[in-house]
Amino acid sequence: MLSRGRHSVLANEPVGPYRLLRVERGRAEPGIPGQFFMLEAPGRVLPRPMSLCLAPPGELDFLFEPVGRGTRALAALEAGDELAILGPLGNGFRLDVDRPLLVGGGIGMAPLPYLSEKLGGPPAVLGFRTAHHAEAAALLPGSEVAVEPGLVTELLPAGHDVLACGPERMLQAVGALFPGAQLAWEAPMACGYGACYGCAVDLDGTYKRLCVEGPVLEAAACS
Repeated sequence: MLSRGRHSVLANEPVGPYRLLRVERGRAEPGIPGQFFMLEAPGRVLPRPMSLCLAPPGELDFLFEPVGRGTRALAALEAGDELAILGPLGNGFRLDVDRPLLVGGGIGMAPLPYLSEKLGGPPAVLGFRTAHHAEAAALLPGSEVAVEPGLVTELLPAGHDVLACGPERMLQAVGALFPGAQLAWEAPMACGYGACYGCAVDLDGTYKRLCVEGPVLEAAACS
Protein backbone atom coordinates (compact mmCIF):
# COMPACT_ATOMS: atom_id res chain seq x y z
CA MET A 1 0.00 0.00 0.00
CA LEU A 2 1.38 3.40 -1.02
CA SER A 3 2.22 5.65 1.90
CA ARG A 4 3.36 9.26 2.13
CA GLY A 5 4.55 10.76 5.38
CA ARG A 6 7.36 11.92 7.62
CA HIS A 7 9.57 9.39 9.33
CA SER A 8 12.10 9.70 12.15
CA VAL A 9 15.70 8.65 11.61
CA LEU A 10 16.83 5.88 13.95
CA ALA A 11 20.46 5.74 12.81
CA ASN A 12 22.70 6.67 9.88
CA GLU A 13 25.61 4.27 9.79
CA PRO A 14 28.71 4.01 7.56
CA VAL A 15 29.14 0.81 5.53
CA GLY A 16 32.42 1.26 3.70
CA PRO A 17 31.88 4.41 1.58
CA TYR A 18 28.11 3.88 1.70
CA ARG A 19 25.54 4.84 4.33
CA LEU A 20 22.81 2.68 5.85
CA LEU A 21 19.94 4.99 6.73
CA ARG A 22 17.58 3.38 9.22
CA VAL A 23 14.19 5.04 9.71
CA GLU A 24 11.13 4.15 11.71
CA ARG A 25 8.54 2.39 9.58
CA GLY A 26 5.37 4.02 10.81
CA ARG A 27 2.46 3.09 8.55
CA ALA A 28 4.63 2.41 5.50
CA GLU A 29 4.77 -1.13 4.13
CA PRO A 30 8.07 -2.60 2.89
CA GLY A 31 6.51 -3.70 -0.37
CA ILE A 32 8.08 -6.13 -2.84
CA PRO A 33 11.88 -6.38 -3.12
CA GLY A 34 13.02 -4.21 -6.00
CA GLN A 35 10.37 -1.57 -5.46
CA PHE A 36 11.65 1.82 -4.34
CA PHE A 37 10.84 4.77 -2.11
CA MET A 38 11.33 8.50 -2.69
CA LEU A 39 13.32 9.96 0.20
CA GLU A 40 13.42 13.71 0.73
CA ALA A 41 15.75 15.31 3.26
CA PRO A 42 14.82 18.71 4.74
CA GLY A 43 15.86 21.73 2.66
CA ARG A 44 15.67 22.57 -1.02
CA VAL A 45 16.67 19.22 -2.43
CA LEU A 46 14.70 16.94 -4.71
CA PRO A 47 13.71 13.52 -3.33
CA ARG A 48 15.96 10.62 -4.25
CA PRO A 49 14.78 7.11 -5.26
CA MET A 50 16.07 4.39 -2.93
CA SER A 51 15.54 0.64 -3.00
CA LEU A 52 14.68 -0.90 0.34
CA CYS A 53 17.75 -2.73 1.64
CA LEU A 54 16.45 -4.29 4.85
CA ALA A 55 13.13 -4.37 6.67
CA PRO A 56 13.66 -5.41 10.29
CA PRO A 57 10.64 -5.04 12.62
CA GLY A 58 9.57 -1.41 12.82
CA GLU A 59 12.19 -0.17 10.36
CA LEU A 60 12.87 0.70 6.74
CA ASP A 61 16.61 0.62 5.95
CA PHE A 62 18.19 2.17 2.87
CA LEU A 63 21.72 1.75 1.54
CA PHE A 64 23.11 4.56 -0.62
CA GLU A 65 26.31 6.31 -1.65
CA PRO A 66 26.65 10.08 -0.94
CA VAL A 67 27.63 11.36 -4.40
CA GLY A 68 25.44 14.44 -5.01
CA ARG A 69 23.54 17.14 -3.22
CA GLY A 70 20.50 15.01 -2.43
CA THR A 71 22.37 11.95 -1.16
CA ARG A 72 24.79 14.12 0.82
CA ALA A 73 21.78 15.73 2.52
CA LEU A 74 20.50 12.26 3.40
CA ALA A 75 23.96 11.29 4.67
CA ALA A 76 23.93 14.30 7.02
CA LEU A 77 20.76 13.19 8.80
CA GLU A 78 21.13 12.15 12.43
CA ALA A 79 19.04 10.10 14.84
CA GLY A 80 15.89 12.04 15.68
CA ASP A 81 15.81 14.01 12.42
CA GLU A 82 12.83 13.61 10.11
CA LEU A 83 12.52 13.08 6.38
CA ALA A 84 9.63 12.67 3.95
CA ILE A 85 9.13 9.23 2.39
CA LEU A 86 6.80 8.17 -0.44
CA GLY A 87 6.42 4.52 -1.39
CA PRO A 88 6.66 1.73 -2.17
CA LEU A 89 6.67 2.55 -5.89
CA GLY A 90 7.34 0.76 -9.17
CA ASN A 91 7.48 -2.93 -10.01
CA GLY A 92 9.66 -5.28 -7.98
CA PHE A 93 11.13 -8.71 -8.58
CA ARG A 94 8.97 -11.76 -9.22
CA LEU A 95 9.63 -14.25 -6.45
CA ASP A 96 8.24 -17.33 -8.23
CA VAL A 97 11.66 -18.62 -9.34
CA ASP A 98 13.06 -22.14 -8.90
CA ARG A 99 16.83 -21.59 -8.64
CA PRO A 100 17.43 -17.94 -7.73
CA LEU A 101 20.85 -16.34 -8.02
CA LEU A 102 21.24 -12.74 -6.85
CA VAL A 103 23.69 -10.51 -8.72
CA GLY A 104 24.66 -7.00 -7.64
CA GLY A 105 27.08 -4.38 -8.88
CA GLY A 106 28.24 -1.62 -6.52
CA ILE A 107 25.38 0.24 -4.89
CA GLY A 108 23.13 -1.95 -7.04
CA MET A 109 23.42 -4.49 -4.24
CA ALA A 110 21.06 -2.30 -2.18
CA PRO A 111 17.81 -4.27 -2.76
CA LEU A 112 19.44 -7.69 -2.51
CA PRO A 113 19.51 -8.22 1.29
CA TYR A 114 15.73 -7.76 1.50
CA LEU A 115 15.28 -9.88 -1.64
CA SER A 116 17.50 -12.59 -0.15
CA GLU A 117 15.38 -12.66 2.98
CA LYS A 118 12.20 -13.14 0.95
CA LEU A 119 13.78 -15.95 -1.11
CA GLY A 120 15.25 -17.82 1.83
CA GLY A 121 18.92 -16.96 1.39
CA PRO A 122 19.87 -18.01 -2.17
CA PRO A 123 23.46 -17.71 -3.48
CA ALA A 124 24.62 -14.21 -4.38
CA VAL A 125 27.47 -12.71 -6.41
CA LEU A 126 28.51 -9.08 -5.89
CA GLY A 127 30.95 -6.85 -7.76
CA PHE A 128 32.65 -3.69 -6.44
CA ARG A 129 35.14 -1.07 -7.61
CA THR A 130 37.36 -1.33 -4.53
CA ALA A 131 37.83 -3.40 -1.39
CA HIS A 132 36.46 -0.44 0.58
CA HIS A 133 33.20 -0.59 -1.38
CA ALA A 134 33.16 -4.37 -0.93
CA GLU A 135 32.69 -3.93 2.82
CA ALA A 136 28.98 -3.64 1.98
CA ALA A 137 28.98 -7.36 1.16
CA ALA A 138 28.65 -7.90 4.92
CA LEU A 139 24.97 -7.01 4.49
CA LEU A 140 24.57 -10.15 2.39
CA PRO A 141 26.49 -12.85 4.31
CA GLY A 142 27.89 -15.71 2.27
CA SER A 143 27.94 -13.82 -1.02
CA GLU A 144 30.80 -14.29 -3.49
CA VAL A 145 32.62 -11.05 -4.23
CA ALA A 146 34.55 -9.74 -7.23
CA VAL A 147 36.65 -6.59 -6.92
CA GLU A 148 37.85 -4.78 -10.06
CA PRO A 149 39.58 -5.64 -12.31
CA GLY A 150 37.62 -8.85 -11.67
CA LEU A 151 34.17 -9.01 -13.24
CA VAL A 152 31.02 -10.24 -11.56
CA THR A 153 29.99 -11.98 -14.79
CA GLU A 154 33.04 -14.26 -14.50
CA LEU A 155 31.57 -15.77 -11.34
CA LEU A 156 28.05 -16.60 -12.54
CA PRO A 157 27.20 -20.31 -12.69
CA ALA A 158 24.79 -21.58 -15.33
CA GLY A 159 21.35 -23.00 -14.65
CA HIS A 160 20.02 -20.29 -12.35
CA ASP A 161 17.19 -17.78 -12.35
CA VAL A 162 19.12 -14.52 -12.14
CA LEU A 163 17.81 -11.46 -10.33
CA ALA A 164 20.22 -8.55 -10.77
CA CYS A 165 20.67 -4.88 -9.99
CA GLY A 166 23.61 -2.69 -10.89
CA PRO A 167 25.13 -0.38 -13.51
CA GLU A 168 23.85 -0.52 -17.07
CA ARG A 169 26.89 -2.26 -18.54
CA MET A 170 26.69 -5.03 -15.96
CA LEU A 171 22.97 -5.52 -16.55
CA GLN A 172 23.51 -5.69 -20.31
CA ALA A 173 26.21 -8.35 -19.82
CA VAL A 174 24.05 -10.34 -17.40
CA GLY A 175 21.06 -10.11 -19.74
CA ALA A 176 23.14 -11.42 -22.65
CA LEU A 177 24.17 -14.46 -20.57
CA PHE A 178 20.73 -15.04 -19.01
CA PRO A 179 17.90 -13.90 -21.33
CA GLY A 180 15.34 -14.80 -18.68
CA ALA A 181 17.00 -12.69 -15.99
CA GLN A 182 15.09 -10.05 -14.04
CA LEU A 183 17.04 -6.79 -14.16
CA ALA A 184 16.52 -3.81 -11.86
CA TRP A 185 17.56 -0.67 -13.75
CA GLU A 186 18.76 2.59 -12.26
CA ALA A 187 17.90 6.10 -13.45
CA PRO A 188 17.48 9.59 -11.96
CA MET A 189 13.89 10.20 -10.85
CA ALA A 190 12.17 13.40 -9.82
CA CYS A 191 8.60 12.29 -9.06
CA GLY A 192 8.54 8.48 -8.80
CA TYR A 193 5.11 7.98 -10.38
CA GLY A 194 5.48 8.65 -14.11
CA ALA A 195 4.57 12.34 -14.36
CA CYS A 196 7.94 13.93 -15.15
CA TYR A 197 9.44 11.38 -17.60
CA GLY A 198 12.84 12.07 -16.02
CA CYS A 199 13.57 8.34 -15.76
CA ALA A 200 12.57 7.40 -19.32
CA VAL A 201 15.19 5.19 -20.96
CA ASP A 202 15.39 3.49 -24.35
CA LEU A 203 15.76 -0.21 -23.59
CA ASP A 204 14.06 -1.99 -26.46
CA GLY A 205 13.47 0.63 -29.12
CA THR A 206 10.77 2.36 -27.08
CA TYR A 207 11.11 4.56 -24.05
CA LYS A 208 10.13 3.12 -20.69
CA ARG A 209 9.50 5.09 -17.52
CA LEU A 210 11.46 3.07 -15.00
CA CYS A 211 9.42 4.38 -12.10
CA VAL A 212 6.17 2.84 -13.36
CA GLU A 213 7.13 0.23 -16.00
CA GLY A 214 10.21 -0.81 -14.01
CA PRO A 215 12.56 -0.60 -12.33
CA VAL A 216 12.57 -4.41 -12.65
CA LEU A 217 12.22 -5.65 -16.24
CA GLU A 218 12.76 -8.95 -17.98
CA ALA A 219 16.10 -9.10 -19.79
CA ALA A 220 14.37 -10.19 -23.01
CA ALA A 221 12.42 -6.90 -23.02
CA CYS A 222 15.61 -4.85 -22.79
CA SER A 223 17.56 -6.22 -25.75
